[in-house]
Amino acid sequence: MLNAIVKETEVKIGDTLRVRTTVVEGGKSRIQMFEGILISLRGRGENKSMTVRRIGVKGIGVERIWPLTSRSIVGVEVVKSAKKVRRAKLYFMRDLIGRNATRI
Repeated sequence: MLNAIVKETEVKIGDTLRVRTTVVEGGKSRIQMFEGILISLRGRGENKSMTVRRIGVKGIGVERIWPLTSRSIVGVEVVKSAKKVRRAKLYFMRDLIGRNATRI
């Protein structure tokens, strides 16, 4: 889990994450899941943030960026761990399509 629960040593670039966040709509709040590949960790200390990318409806890529200290993050779980990644940022995944865009 990120936030106070998750330590940055638990997640690595290339891992497939399931991020649970709280979403407030009107007076109600609910938990929404976002599952995708961690393509970037940046910043230091309190300013640290992560970028998670997934392929959405009709094959359109969706990226979300969260500060690690965000209160809206309920939890983060590693669905699939990356075996070996040679880069610190996986921005090249933005140009990939189809099955290649979801595999490392």
